[in-house]
Amino acid sequence: MRNSLSLLGLLMVLSMSLSAQDNRLSYDQFMEWVKLYHPVAKQADLLLDLGTQEVRKARGGFDPYLYGSIDEKQYQEKEYYNKKEAELVVPTIAGVELQGVFEKNRGAYLNPEHNVPDNGLYSLGASINVGNGLLIDKRRAALKQAKIYNKATQEERRQSLNLLYYDATVVYWKWAGAFADLKVNEKGLRVAKERFEAVKGSFEQGDLPAIDTVEAYTQVLNREIKFQKAGYTFFSSMQELNVYLWDADQNSIDLSPSIAPDPLVGSNELTLDEEYFNQALINHPELRMLDYDLAYLNIERRYKAEQLKPKIKLKYNFLTETLGGLEQVGFYENNYKFGIQVSTPLLLRKERGDLGMTKVKIKDVNYKRDLKLEQLAAKLRKVTNEYDVLNSQLSFLSQNIKGLETLLRGERMKFDMGESSLFLINAREKSLFDSQLVYNSVYVDLIIAYSKIRTAAGLGFEGYGL
Repeated sequence: MRNSLSLLGLLMVLSMSLSAQDNRLSYDQFMEWVKLYHPVAKQADLLLDLGTQEVRKARGGFDPYLYGSIDEKQYQEKEYYNKKEAELVVPTIAGVELQGVFEKNRGAYLNPEHNVPDNGLYSLGASINVGNGLLIDKRRAALKQAKIYNKATQEERRQSLNLLYYDATVVYWKWAGAFADLKVNEKGLRVAKERFEAVKGSFEQGDLPAIDTVEAYTQVLNREIKFQKAGYTFFSSMQELNVYLWDADQNSIDLSPSIAPDPLVGSNELTLDEEYFNQALINHPELRMLDYDLAYLNIERRYKAEQLKPKIKLKYNFLTETLGGLEQVGFYENNYKFGIQVSTPLLLRKERGDLGMTKVKIKDVNYKRDLKLEQLAAKLRKVTNEYDVLNSQLSFLSQNIKGLETLLRGERMKFDMGESSLFLINAREKSLFDSQLVYNSVYVDLIIAYSKIRTAAGLGFEGYGL
């Protein structure tokens, strides 16, 4: 449960601390904190665990398994049969199944083919598919696809972190912009209060008319309202920022109102290397995920094409009564079991249909990838142009503010010499403060536009000093 400071209480704290902010939460510190502890970042890490577990599951298809059975029949004090069998099967990545069987059978009415020596019979051998399943089978296809899925989860994690990076960047710089606006409005209110006191003193000495005190006081009231509105905006932005603050134990934390963000001017050295971002676009996680979809489907296509071949399974097992040394096992004796199984559908309509559907899916994903590449490239061009326009606007606004500051200084000098009015000074100040607020807004938009470029290029947190 978060403990929230009221808006009026926040304004009181800020009024005392705006002029001397020492504690700062820098953008890089904030983003590192988000990347380490935010629940979305933790969820993104879980995707890697899912990929690892999927590979483990697929490898389970090659786990050895043990089989055993006892089959017995007693009737009218006669033992018809008593059959015991134990089997160990070891699948291999090469598609060969190694087999070891031990059987021990007896009984008056035992099927003759089940007759074995009194001590039992061992059977050691292997089976292999030489037609359907020789190059790829269900086990090997599942393992290959699981490895592809594991790589795809890494790209899915990247994309999730990219979106988190962008959202956190927007929240931070809106908070920073709200703080800068609050400082502008606080300065305007302070200047208005100082002027009101000066005008009131001049009126009391008979140097200014009473109407000037009314003019000065209305400016104090007007700027007080603007300051409170700016305080509400800052308060709201701070609450949004708190959503991204968590500790190592996954407890939500609140930022102290005495902590300030990075200043807008000179806070970041933003370098726009268009060639770098265009090259990064090639490895965008959304494109990489589509590439892995294609790789996944190509494994499926290979497996479906394999089903068009006839099923030919060869089995060979040599037989022995003992498992002692090599001279006792019976390698050199002509005791064995051999078998071959052949089967195939006559029309292969199901198999050809499955293969055709997979080929259609591959074409569909190729079309999606081509479209996604063009969409991402267009988005990158769009946000790059947005950045250029905002950067140009920022330069004009900076020049405009310098001009307005010069005009305000001149107007104040004229006022001191009795050649201007309080109305004109207030008008000059209003133009200057409004321009500073616009500058703050454009600067925030510029930094957010830069983060849009990084997100559009698929970079996010990558290569950002985190």
